[in-house]
Amino acid sequence: MGTRGVSLIGAPTDIGAGARGASMGPEAMRVAGLAAALQAHGVDVADRGNLSGPANPWLPPVDGYRHLDEVIAWNRAVHEAVHGELAGGRLPILLGGDHCLGIGSISAVARHCREAGKKLRVLWLDAHADFNTSVLTPSGNLHGMPVACLCGHGPQALIEIGGTVPALNPKWVRQIGIRSVDPGEKRFVHEVGLEVFDMRYIDEMGMRHTMELALATLDEKTHLHVSFDVDFLDPEIAPGVGTTIPGGPTYREAQLCMEMIADTGRLASLDVMELNPALDLRNKTAVLAVDLIESLFGKSTLMRAPS
Repeated sequence: MGTRGVSLIGAPTDIGAGARGASMGPEAMRVAGLAAALQAHGVDVADRGNLSGPANPWLPPVDGYRHLDEVIAWNRAVHEAVHGELAGGRLPILLGGDHCLGIGSISAVARHCREAGKKLRVLWLDAHADFNTSVLTPSGNLHGMPVACLCGHGPQALIEIGGTVPALNPKWVRQIGIRSVDPGEKRFVHEVGLEVFDMRYIDEMGMRHTMELALATLDEKTHLHVSFDVDFLDPEIAPGVGTTIPGGPTYREAQLCMEMIADTGRLASLDVMELNPALDLRNKTAVLAVDLIESLFGKSTLMRAPS
């Protein structure tokens, strides 16, 4: 994987979120030294700068959605950028931005997989299932809906972004670290058969067993996409997010999670979402995110003989 180029794509918007500040996430990641950290592992890094899109008007929901037109515009921009990098043989890292942008990113990955004849596996690392709809949502915030949209449940303009509806088969998704799901959303997740490794599962079975199952049956024809919402992490170690939910993975569990993903050698695209420097302490959440991304690219915490 060291030979493969990585492209950083900033998406500085909090258009889908319930708190302002995720728009500053890309810059915080850069300040925390993401590019240099990856280059130190022999990765060829190109920073493509930031995408642009409409400002956040901060309005109440209309028909169950907040800022739908702006969310569509941002996701179209993300889709084109991510697809372009994949088509050029590079590994895109989308720096969010709130998690509604996963719609554009993952629909681009799914489109690339169709074009390249690859299977897709999506790891959704998050405190939330993000499987709300306009009917189920308590807030109308679109960052609570991306997985549902990708699976074909959402506004027409969003579910169609990748050219095929649905962009994702729920069977391709593994959700890890989940600990906050709305009641209606919970029923819907069960109905569609999403595979969820919630915190209770991780507590009972351990992160190693969880990741073994989440990564099972990957082969050389599988494109592995990781969508990493920083609120996946316990807020004690990662306070810089708008939706802190206690009881997330510890530093050690998160490191193991990332190292086991790296060990597969299949990581082919990455989202780093919901980092909110306005709520952070001295950029510590961004620094931790960079540390974990390094692990995704093969920085082992232990001295291991190269295999």
